[in-house]
Amino acid sequence: MWFQEAERIYVLPVGKIQWWLLEEIRGCLKRFFKKETLIAEEIPPPAGLLDRERRQFFSTGLIETIAGMGYEGMVLGVIDHDLFVPGLNFVFGEADPAEGVAVISITRLREDYYGREVNQEALLQRTLKEAVHEMSHLYSLKHCPDPGCVMHFSNSIADTDRKSLDLCSVCREAFRSL
Repeated sequence: MWFQEAERIYVLPVGKIQWWLLEEIRGCLKRFFKKETLIAEEIPPPAGLLDRERRQFFSTGLIETIAGMGYEGMVLGVIDHDLFVPGLNFVFGEADPAEGVAVISITRLREDYYGREVNQEALLQRTLKEAVHEMSHLYSLKHCPDPGCVMHFSNSIADTDRKSLDLCSVCREAFRSL
């Protein structure tokens, strides 16, 4: 299936995720990608994907698990556990265009992760940016050198805060040409 042609997007909570945050993600993805967007039924985090030494979940394995669930459309998994891929200390998210599945973690998007006071607005803005970023990878958009573009690679929370929720003109044109 060519997932960009899918009629809907599913937002899949992997474990407990605050309902208001899921609703905000759903609404943002619906507006951005112009597709019916639904919140799927929560699934538990797959215990076999937890690296106990790192205390992180293997994001590629999570994508493969979700891909095997048979959703008819694109899927964004949202988890509140730290994620990793081999070779990196952590990832905010990962996407696999061939599977039509992306995942994001909200763990490092929280201010309290860094020992600061809880800030729901910061969590919301960061989550929406990472959700749009990973879902845009499903449309074959690549990382962008413009630090203000939502497709800029986030190596730190400062990178996520610096970028906007919009595509730069170059990425917008690439998106339109799909």
